[in-house]
Amino acid sequence: MRLLHPSGDDRPDDDRPDDDRRAHRRRRPLRSRAPYPFRARRRAGGDPPYRPRLPDRPRHVLLAVATVLCAVLTAVLLLRDASGPQDAGSGGDRDLRPRPSAPGGECVPTALLEPPCGAWFGAFVPHGKDDLARKVRAYEDRIGRKLDIVYTYHDMSLVRGARLEGQLLTAEEQRVAADEHLLLLSWESKWWGGTKAQQPTWKQIADGGLDASVIDVQARRVKQFGKKVFLSFDLEMDTRTPASGTPEDYVRAYRHLHDRFRQLGVTNVVWTWITTGYLEHAGLMKRMYPGDAYVDWIAYNQYNYYRCHKAGWLTFAQTQRATHDWIRENISDDKPLMLSEFGTANDPQRPGRQAEWYARVPAVLKGLTGVRAALQWNYRDPGPHCDLAVADDEAWESLREAVSDPYLNQPLG
Repeated sequence: MRLLHPSGDDRPDDDRPDDDRRAHRRRRPLRSRAPYPFRARRRAGGDPPYRPRLPDRPRHVLLAVATVLCAVLTAVLLLRDASGPQDAGSGGDRDLRPRPSAPGGECVPTALLEPPCGAWFGAFVPHGKDDLARKVRAYEDRIGRKLDIVYTYHDMSLVRGARLEGQLLTAEEQRVAADEHLLLLSWESKWWGGTKAQQPTWKQIADGGLDASVIDVQARRVKQFGKKVFLSFDLEMDTRTPASGTPEDYVRAYRHLHDRFRQLGVTNVVWTWITTGYLEHAGLMKRMYPGDAYVDWIAYNQYNYYRCHKAGWLTFAQTQRATHDWIRENISDDKPLMLSEFGTANDPQRPGRQAEWYARVPAVLKGLTGVRAALQWNYRDPGPHCDLAVADDEAWESLREAVSDPYLNQPLG
């Protein structure tokens, strides 16, 4: 089965036209200076434990032991049956970190899904059209806990037949939401794999040209779903101009989308504005902010690309702090912030460097004022040396330890 591309296109990368690729993946990131030194982590290991051979037992003793074991097994099976059938899609009795409860109600999320006592942890998990729930469970098994937010991508194509790219809240997404996950839906003004004439423009959206065929159809689906979802429109819009229109066209399109949902009575959307956070685009980002009345959360995507863009190694702090401070100074000093995509390349020359990078995430997050969610990007980007997925067992172990921090384990309600 072919993987569904992060943008939603189910064709292999080599078959996808260049203009379909995520433009922000090719930008040149800020360069770093010397990274933090890697400190080797000890691994548990050694020979299997010695098990001495038990002496022979009298036959009546063995029969008694067998009787007791049978009784215990029968009781366990009865208890299992009394609890009802296990849903094969729920993960069964996986040993995942339980969700905490809110002490005295003080940590209950706000109406805009803001966790006041810490931050959500989420991820983009690569998947196909019909296996999102299974892939999410596999990721959760690796990190030993449930994800708070699951991130998916959609275009603005017409929903026809088995094509799900333009359908917000697919059956798989609804299944994931039913298993106590929040959803971040990224809605892009594209028709992946479509002709040039089929590509929506910001002006067309702002003028209402897609209302009947696309926007109203999906707005009603979201309304019928009922549960609150994070929704972004054209993530990393600062890489999409002038192809999609001017910065002013984008603001008009965003506001039209927001207002159209409101006119149709959709009240379960948390509007999330996602930019690159790339500070060479600072002027563009300011021009493309729709305004506080139209945005609930502000988000940005910053990575340690390393050799992917022939850059120096950036620590997690170096990828995040400058953009965070700029947004607080120039866009909003009080909106909740989201690291909507974060991650790091691996360093083949220094085994364990990726693990050390993830180990520093919790301490840095706690110092980023107002950051209330962080989503790991567990996938590759186009180009050589651009695999940003968790590379090996040591890195998985480090990420698992990092996301067990209480700051990243907040009650859903």
